[in-house]
Amino acid sequence: MSLEPIEPNHALELYLADRENSVTQATLYSHRSRLGHFIRWCNEEEIENLNELSGRQLHEFRIWRRVEGDLAPATEKTQMDTLRVFIKWLESIDGVEQDLHTKVLSPTLTGNDNIRSVMLDSKRANQILEYFRKYEYASRPHVALELMWHTMMRVGAVHALDCADYDPANQALEIIHRPETGTPLKNGETGERFVALSEGVCEVLEDWIEHQRPAVTDEHDREPLVTTPEGRAHTTTLRGDCYRYTRPCVSTKECPHGRDIEECSAADYDGASECPSSVSPHALRRGGITHALSEDWPMKAVGDRANVSKTVLEMHYDSRSEEEKMEQRREYLDDL
Repeated sequence: MSLEPIEPNHALELYLADRENSVTQATLYSHRSRLGHFIRWCNEEEIENLNELSGRQLHEFRIWRRVEGDLAPATEKTQMDTLRVFIKWLESIDGVEQDLHTKVLSPTLTGNDNIRSVMLDSKRANQILEYFRKYEYASRPHVALELMWHTMMRVGAVHALDCADYDPANQALEIIHRPETGTPLKNGETGERFVALSEGVCEVLEDWIEHQRPAVTDEHDREPLVTTPEGRAHTTTLRGDCYRYTRPCVSTKECPHGRDIEECSAADYDGASECPSSVSPHALRRGGITHALSEDWPMKAVGDRANVSKTVLEMHYDSRSEEEKMEQRREYLDDL
């Protein structure tokens, strides 16, 4: 077989373009993010032609990524499984040796390895939201994090909301799958639902819409709920908001890690994700779900609100300890 030279960055763009019509935008974003680490490694190793890739190099990347990213087994598996798919695709366009994908190894998960545990706890969430209400009320980051915590929505659902989806009379949001105009939901039409809002969240939304929201439309002439002066707030922007405002130094002016805030690179606008205490939107969502369960919400009610099945809810999102679950069950002893 004659291989055709291909540069790493170009290969990634071709791969993403090929997958564009067969996967959701959320999946496409995830693959770009995961494979971005591989492209970065190729640049560091001065690999300019993927024809040269070997099984040994793929193993070296795996070790590099594990150490450099301080990855949990579940995260390492996800990233290496995505790389395997990418390498197999490269085989189909004569970019690498045939069957090279079989040499991409990933961990075999056992026990609780596949259960994610990072989340924002309710104490920190309240601290952050109090900061917003006092210092940056009804700003875009305030609206984004208030919705993520209160509704347990995925970041893609927040991105997909239009002003018309908010019903102030019924204090509710309608979440709609609109792939034809650029805002698909992760679970498609099964992700569509109505979400009730508290009076406090409604006040924030109404003040945002009336006083703070940049009055712009997107490329489909829709009026996004969460905007920047350029249009609909991208999921990358919303993730950045989450990382920036979950840094303890923002809401408390103190660093729990003993760093000098003035000198800390994670205190920079673009360095927020480097902070050991900053978290992603997914961790915010997991924290909101755990908080609701801890407040004795029925599991079905939480699952319906967050659009997640009972099985996935129990395995990946319910971060209550076994002792906490026992104490909550204790309340039902009098009914036996």
